Amino acid sequence: MSEYHIPVLLGESIEGLNINPEGIYVDLTFGGGGHSREILKHLTTGKLIGFDQDEDAEANVPDDERFIFVRHNFRYFKNFLKYLGFPKVDGILADLGVSSHEFDVAERGFSFRFDGDLDMRMNQTSEFTAADLLNDYAVEDLYKILKMYGEVKNPGKLVKLIDAYRKENSFKTIQQFKEVIAPCTPKFKEHKYLAQVFQALRIEVNKEMDVLKEMLAQCADVLKPEGRLVVITYHSLEDRLVKNYIRDGKFEGGAEKDFFGNVQTPLLSVNRKVILPAEKEIELNGRARSAKLRIAKPNLR
Repeated sequence: MSEYHIPVLLGESIEGLNINPEGIYVDLTFGGGGHSREILKHLTTGKLIGFDQDEDAEANVPDDERFIFVRHNFRYFKNFLKYLGFPKVDGILADLGVSSHEFDVAERGFSFRFDGDLDMRMNQTSEFTAADLLNDYAVEDLYKILKMYGEVKNPGKLVKLIDAYRKENSFKTIQQFKEVIAPCTPKFKEHKYLAQVFQALRIEVNKEMDVLKEMLAQCADVLKPEGRLVVITYHSLEDRLVKNYIRDGKFEGGAEKDFFGNVQTPLLSVNRKVILPAEKEIELNGRARSAKLRIAKPNLR
């Protein structure tokens, strides 16, 4: 099998989980199974539950009685764990974003490097695609998405081109979309600009920010007192949400304090500074370049 997805910050993730060989662990983003296989190496009688909504990931499930695969979005992981008989776990790992496999399969529509349908669905049973977004969203909503999720510098001009085109036509393919937005794609910076635009569309199609918030809000309830949460992010929007929630117990605004001035947070940070990949890892795996890892544990106070 060709490399589905090279696991990022693998050693650091395993160290962060502080694995108990008899413990119960959750890999919320199974994908190619790289992190899961490494976790299994550290388990004896323990169990690992892997989640992934992408049907392609199922082909990577290991033949191991200690592993349970749940083909579903991790936004509901607390309920699934309870149903499976694991209401409390020793560790949770989330390697966010899109797998290398999803980027490399042209017909999935995640990458502007190929032509194909404007799809971008992580869950292929979902009906809502990037084409639907471009064809149907209100102008003001498109503007907000491109500005907030893509941090695009000229969202107004971009939305005007999109809206003018869709009044007479329908968006269907990546190449068609790239041609329509070419007038506002900066010369010599096409790659970065298209990456920002595609990121914004993908985040909205898959509701990634909403899903991340829901996931983080469940972690303190699911983790055992000495349990660990390990989260790997790939862009500033994700990292900001994770950092804010671990530090303040909120996604926006400052932390709430009790009568004595103590910060009321469900989680506590384990690593004082964000963990970044070493130069050697970045050389071997370019996708690691933007990765950031944060570790948290339940706040028992």
